[in-house]
Amino acid sequence: MSGFPWLTTLWAAPLVGAAIVLVLPAARRTLARGVALSFSLVALIVGVGLAVGFDPGGAQYQFIESHRWIPAFGAGYTLGLDGIALVLVLLTAGLVPLLILAGWHDEREVGSGKRVAHTYVALTLLVEAMVLISFVALDILLFYVFFEAMLIPMYFLIGGFGPRTGDVQLRQQRSRAAVKFLLYNLFGGLVMLAAVIGLYVLTAREGLGEGSVGTFDFRTVMAAANAGQLGAGPAVLNALFLGFMFAFAVKAPLWPLHTWLPDAAVAATPSSAVLMMAVVDKVGTFGMLRYCLPLFPDASGTYAPLVITLAVIGIIYGALLAIGQTDVMRLIAYTSISHFGFIILGIFAMTSQGQTGATLYMVNHGISTAALFLVAGFLVSRRGTRLIADFGGVQKVAPVLAGSFFIAGLATLSLPGLAPFISEFLVLVGTFSRYQFAAVVATGALVLAALYMLWLYQRMMTGPVKDGSERIHDLVPRELTVVIPLIAALLFLGVYPKILTDFINPAVSHTLTTIGRTDPAPSTPPLPEAGSAEHPGGAHK
Repeated sequence: MSGFPWLTTLWAAPLVGAAIVLVLPAARRTLARGVALSFSLVALIVGVGLAVGFDPGGAQYQFIESHRWIPAFGAGYTLGLDGIALVLVLLTAGLVPLLILAGWHDEREVGSGKRVAHTYVALTLLVEAMVLISFVALDILLFYVFFEAMLIPMYFLIGGFGPRTGDVQLRQQRSRAAVKFLLYNLFGGLVMLAAVIGLYVLTAREGLGEGSVGTFDFRTVMAAANAGQLGAGPAVLNALFLGFMFAFAVKAPLWPLHTWLPDAAVAATPSSAVLMMAVVDKVGTFGMLRYCLPLFPDASGTYAPLVITLAVIGIIYGALLAIGQTDVMRLIAYTSISHFGFIILGIFAMTSQGQTGATLYMVNHGISTAALFLVAGFLVSRRGTRLIADFGGVQKVAPVLAGSFFIAGLATLSLPGLAPFISEFLVLVGTFSRYQFAAVVATGALVLAALYMLWLYQRMMTGPVKDGSERIHDLVPRELTVVIPLIAALLFLGVYPKILTDFINPAVSHTLTTIGRTDPAPSTPPLPEAGSAEHPGGAHK
């Protein structure tokens, strides 16, 4: 597969699809959706091809593409793929076609504008393109540009498309949620920009670029950072780490920077909310693993206890608030805050099990959240309300819908045999080997997850059929086409995660080697001496 620009094709396919959709005649709504779906499938095919051609035992970064971009600043169009980025590429490319199908009629939620359908699917493809190039970028400036640019189409998806309502107040709430999303993430991005500039200044001062300029090449900067060649003291490097970490913590989101997420998730359509939580937010946790640790290994170790503390608080906080919600969509959004806490916990435990589990959790959370949120969205669109109390007895009138919701809910609470279990288990085991107290506290969220999810199912799906619920119909073929692959992925990855961990493990090992971390040696008590109290007869043979 060498020689062909596969990574450029990967992210350019949805970009080209968005451009074609926007120039189609206004009356061709079905064609616009079909074109968007086709180009998202092209990206998926390319992603699968990359997985087939990727050699887990080969070079760390494969399918390298490198071209001059802004030579005056030492910035290049440099792309490459490692095992961590690969599994996230597969998640993104696999989810977007399903989200387009799930939101086939979502544009109707905002009225009957002539080009509403075109705009909706084009924005979805733009987000996909920007997320994909963020995963494969090996130039820090290139990554930053698309890390920020993806906020714009996501902002319009949140603020411009949402649940159908004639209530002016609810429409204003949607606008406020979109602005809150944008302001939080833009502020985080501006802080990161200062850190990016500071890092560039260090590379220029040390002559790491060509001539008198610095460099944004991630591999060059990483090698210099780990060789102590950036020529900066701990205070400067700590400040640069915090600049990167703050932006990623906002996007992830990490408590207490999470408050934009529940509002945005409820305001958007279910498909757009899943795109945000399952795809866009993963760029934040990916950035922690890709940039924070390798570029600032000492600072990462310095701040690891603080980050782990915040992650554990987020785990418990998200689960507790989920229990108290009366809105089903907001409840699911709070579960994501808890799950992102697990991902960040695994990353900063800095053990092979923790980081493998965190990377696997990124994928599994994306699948389980997509399944649960989309099925809940199908249910809400039928009933016309998000209030849990308005539902009841759904399993009697829509058994397939209720069964799909049940399996997705069990995955969300990490039931053994479903995909999230093994990733959560690895995170907790990897954390316990270095931070025992944090792992023990985080384990408490397992009980809370069972409480909020099983209680949710009991209130909505069991008991007598409530007034209004009798008109809820079961999943239609288009919706089944969306749900079945997600449920199948949860079951398959629950019993055979090796298909992904084979890609993840070498990349995690390289990251830990780069930052000079090894797994803690297992502590074993000393063997009792012969003849001691434990072996009283040992000396009398």
